[in-house]
Amino acid sequence: MLVRRQTFLPFASPALTEEEVCAVINTLRSCWITTGPQTKSFEQQFATFLGAESALALNSCTAGLHLALITLGIGPGDEVITTPMTFAASANVIEHVGARVVLADVEPDTLLIDPLAVADSITDRTKAILPVHYAGHPAEMYPILDLAAAHKLFVIEDAAHALPASYCGETVGTIGDLTSFSFYATKNLTTAEGGMLTGRSELIEKARTYSLHGMSRDAWRRYGENGSWYYEVVVPGFKYNLTDIQAAMGLVQLARLQKMQLRRQQVVARYHEAFSNMPELEVPTERPYCSSAWHLYVLRLNTDRLRIQRNQFIEEMKLRCIGTSVHFIPIHLHPYYRDKYGWMPLDFPIAYQEYQRLVSLPLHPALTEEDVDYVIDAVQDIVEQYRC
Repeated sequence: MLVRRQTFLPFASPALTEEEVCAVINTLRSCWITTGPQTKSFEQQFATFLGAESALALNSCTAGLHLALITLGIGPGDEVITTPMTFAASANVIEHVGARVVLADVEPDTLLIDPLAVADSITDRTKAILPVHYAGHPAEMYPILDLAAAHKLFVIEDAAHALPASYCGETVGTIGDLTSFSFYATKNLTTAEGGMLTGRSELIEKARTYSLHGMSRDAWRRYGENGSWYYEVVVPGFKYNLTDIQAAMGLVQLARLQKMQLRRQQVVARYHEAFSNMPELEVPTERPYCSSAWHLYVLRLNTDRLRIQRNQFIEEMKLRCIGTSVHFIPIHLHPYYRDKYGWMPLDFPIAYQEYQRLVSLPLHPALTEEDVDYVIDAVQDIVEQYRC
């Protein structure tokens, strides 16, 4: 019988050490806390880590996606194809530039956007494909790139979950035209809030101008020792820059990333071993030519073999002091998109059906072996209690 733990085990927790604390303190003491030398170093080291041509540090992945669309000239009258199985930000940015959101259903095993559904969705107004590397597993990029080449489309990757991940030996962040990463508090690398846009140098430099009010000079180049007060606003830009305080955290996290990834992989292996042979459960897929970042461990319930549905399963986990989540409520079910586009739940049947049986389990480097044991025992306890 499962002995209930006394403290709540959070679904996600940032993996921070004294190194990050010291890096932030040192930056505060340097008297340069906004975008400056730490941010520049973070951009350069991040690009080198991925093998990307160039990188731009931003205050969120959402900002990166928004800037990618603007940089590529996408706007009113255009269509952008993306997946229903994503967070709302992936679709919101398309709305922000005045373009039309077009959804293509997902593949049943990986829950990633289906290239065949993308092909069926292309019209003469399509300007870009925006695949999302769901849960850390890369989308099928070669078929998507082939479609983009055939129809002269841009490819913008939402890699909020996908640091570090690779597809057929190519690192995510080096494949499409532009790729946006997230450094939110729950991500594999965190700066509390933040993001990075990667791509060709000319595109990144164009995005850089948009990222800080459209100014020709940032604060470091204006207020530094060799700076000049003069600047020009060349486009109506945004306030999307990352601070040196955040970049200082990011530099330490980047140096620790491989070690943190190893811990994620160890936890995934434990979950796989425990759940793979349980007919009531379906474990996540990792295709042999891909390397997942394992941002999420998305378990699927075979509800025909259980006497409870997903929502009650989550409540049962909560009763056992374990935090879980659902990734994601599909885009077409949210009132704004449902009402604007007139979408019905079964318009994207795979996303809709799979959503109803998804449960994301705790997965982060701070999990101890005892934590993992407890999560496994709790899941097995619930299954045993409610199996048909």
